Amino acid sequence: MHTPTTTAEGHQLPTALESRNPGMALDLDWVRSAQANTSAIERRAKTLPGRRSVKKDYQAAWLCKAISLIDLTTLSGDDSQGRVERLCAKAKQPVRADLLEALGMTGLTTGAVCVYHDMVETAVGALQGSGIPVAAVSTGFPAGLSPYHLRITEIGESVKAGAEEIDIVITRRHVLQGNWQALYEELAEMRAACGDAHVKAILATGELGTLRNVARASLVCMMAGADFIKTSTGKESVNATLPVSLVMIRAIRDYYERTGFRVGYKPAGGISKAKDALVYLSLIKDELGDRWLQPDLFRFGASSLLGDIERQLEHHVTGHYSASYRHAMA
Repeated sequence: MHTPTTTAEGHQLPTALESRNPGMALDLDWVRSAQANTSAIERRAKTLPGRRSVKKDYQAAWLCKAISLIDLTTLSGDDSQGRVERLCAKAKQPVRADLLEALGMTGLTTGAVCVYHDMVETAVGALQGSGIPVAAVSTGFPAGLSPYHLRITEIGESVKAGAEEIDIVITRRHVLQGNWQALYEELAEMRAACGDAHVKAILATGELGTLRNVARASLVCMMAGADFIKTSTGKESVNATLPVSLVMIRAIRDYYERTGFRVGYKPAGGISKAKDALVYLSLIKDELGDRWLQPDLFRFGASSLLGDIERQLEHHVTGHYSASYRHAMA
């Protein structure tokens, strides 16, 4: 990933980049040995919101960190060039300038902007010179059921248009049928089509049936070379949840311990409140460590989250809450 780190003085520093996950041969013994103790996972997830509490300056600092990790997203059927350009302007200036100055965070930006393929060129133009990458959802998003050759072609077209990150959707039936070889081959071909662009594999966890399936699908996608694994398209009835996140990040930890390669994580859908973002950040810190709290290894897939964070930061600076409509996304 190519997102810079920004100092309090507004100077941009290059983020230390990991070597890309090259993938590995499919290890079916490892995949089939992956299990998930649902009751234990749900008990652990239930305790998370109360285990970490940050207040005042510490909370403001964590919320600024969360902003730097947001994939600011618009994926609506009525997206227009004007909407995407306004979203890109918001990505470059996510919080009012006076608030950022008061916080000592001048120069803060979001991690990326995520759009449909048709809007990639518009977003690339609007973000030129900002250092903010464009992510494109691809491969027949959100269902992933368009003809396979068209899904591969779509990846190539998005990369050609300037997308540096490609969010692809896997074929859910491969997971539901336990056809791990097919899932591995699909993801490996999609990664190859991405070239230098980083690939985020969307598991659509709300449609995979069990947490064990989530664990196994996570491993297979990483073995096939995914740079990130992502919970959801945001279009499913159930999107990012803490139990699913716990399963996926422990698969990431297991993969890193066995291979030495770090894979990123992106929860998407349903994360709209600043307090929820803090819970996810504390979970990542506890389970994976500080290195994963950087834009090249963690992202929030969100649109409305930024507005609530901006309200909380304004309250921190001024002591007053403002109406949500004062912090529109686009």
